Amino acid sequence: MINVKNKKLAKALGDHIRSLRLQLGLSQEDLANEAEIPLSQVGRIERGEINATVSTLFVIAEALKTDLKTIVDFKIKR
Repeated sequence: MINVKNKKLAKALGDHIRSLRLQLGLSQEDLANEAEIPLSQVGRIERGEINATVSTLFVIAEALKTDLKTIVDFKIKR
């Protein structure tokens, strides 16, 4: 993982985004297109390989028809 200070946090965030995406029946490609971000970036975020910026999380939230609060409302497994 490149430049990830808290791997558990990044992984938990990615898992949460994947869960929200799947609840809507969207593919990673659908999410990438809706959020206007590269498909590879969606994959890296969901795998917890990168730290997503707040602006990226915001466009992901919009693409998932939710708000930023929902995107960051998750628990980290210990």
